[in-house]
Amino acid sequence: MAAFADGDSSSSSWDSDDEYQKFIQKMNPPRITIDNTSCANATIIHVDSANKYGILLEVVQVLTDLKLIVKKAYISSDGGWFMDVFNVTDQSGQKIMDESVLEGIKDCIYKSIAPGSCFLPSRRRAIVEPSSDYTLIELTGTDRPGLLSEVSAVLTNLDCNVVNAEVWTHNKRAAAVIGVTDRKSGLAILDAERLCRIKERLRYVFKGRSRDAKTTVAMGVTHTERRLHQMMLEDRDYERYDKDRANANPIPMVSVVNWLQKEYSVVTMRCKDRPKLLFDTVCTLTDMQYVVYHGSVDTEGPEAYQEYYIRHIDGSPVNSEAERKRIIQCLEAAIERRVSEGLKLELSTGDRVGLLSDVTRIFREHGLTVTRAEVATRGNKAINTFYVRDTAGSSVELKTLEAIRQEIGQTVLQVKGHPDHPKSPAQESPTRFLFSSLFRPRSL
Repeated sequence: MAAFADGDSSSSSWDSDDEYQKFIQKMNPPRITIDNTSCANATIIHVDSANKYGILLEVVQVLTDLKLIVKKAYISSDGGWFMDVFNVTDQSGQKIMDESVLEGIKDCIYKSIAPGSCFLPSRRRAIVEPSSDYTLIELTGTDRPGLLSEVSAVLTNLDCNVVNAEVWTHNKRAAAVIGVTDRKSGLAILDAERLCRIKERLRYVFKGRSRDAKTTVAMGVTHTERRLHQMMLEDRDYERYDKDRANANPIPMVSVVNWLQKEYSVVTMRCKDRPKLLFDTVCTLTDMQYVVYHGSVDTEGPEAYQEYYIRHIDGSPVNSEAERKRIIQCLEAAIERRVSEGLKLELSTGDRVGLLSDVTRIFREHGLTVTRAEVATRGNKAINTFYVRDTAGSSVELKTLEAIRQEIGQTVLQVKGHPDHPKSPAQESPTRFLFSSLFRPRSL
């Protein structure tokens, strides 16, 4: 192991909001530099800044939102300074050469971690911020076939229009963040009695035969994927494992050992690489209130390797076997939640009230269940992605797919990745990043 310098082990460095800390941050604004010459196959981003709890997650979150692929990373944040290096590519694996795009990347990172930034996470500040565009609904409970269909049908019956949503399922648990508007006005729902009715109806549906379900209604916007991780972590999905879990997907290799000489705990992870993996693991460590003092990430090839030297926010390493096991379970769950179990279906059509209810009803009537979903509205167009499988967990038959597409529309619903389904012609998509939208209220 490399000999690292000892960091400040007290929690005061993370919790303090005194004038001295603010002065240090103001006198040491972030420096973001981009190097396109040192590496032949990646753009190198250097981030230097005064250190603060959660800053690593903020930088990784920006890189993820900009759809950059992190190939390698080197993390160092001992003491009062944060120094990170990220080797990144675009989604096609190419270096980023457009100067305007590079400037946009620098600007986004700077704005996310600059002194006084409203995006820097704090344990004392909720990540939900006020908005009048829509009402935010959060749901957690037991997963079952047809759950999304039932939820969307209830919302339609209550004169709610789903404008955006994201649904995750893992280990027989389900979590959803849904943005809705009033069907008639198209605005957020403000009436307290109506919100209470919506909340109670959804809790009843999400509860099913189980006693444990949670429904929250709030005005606001949030970083949806981080919130879903938090919700499933709070729901303890990591403790509920299927008997056939090992047969579904390869189990991530996660280990936690203590390096007593330096009072660090060393977390290592090996698993199949996939998009947003770095965000998922850093998000979970941060929300479990651990600080990454040093680390390295390597995703060259099909396997990803991550190594972090961590302490709890109070400055202590892992101090019990129960804590060690919990970290391993939570990181395994964080890696697995986004692994898509099922066939990918993409829907693109004109938006209307009740569309999500109708589509998911058709899935249910043909014996399919939704394992993950991303629902978005852009202007007057609905752009939705569903991951589906049959209720027995088997592969979806081609004749079932064709019957569903016949009912929904051949050009409206596209099938991705079925071995027997003919591939659709590749569609080109713009690669320029929409930096101006990143710091507006984020859609779900």
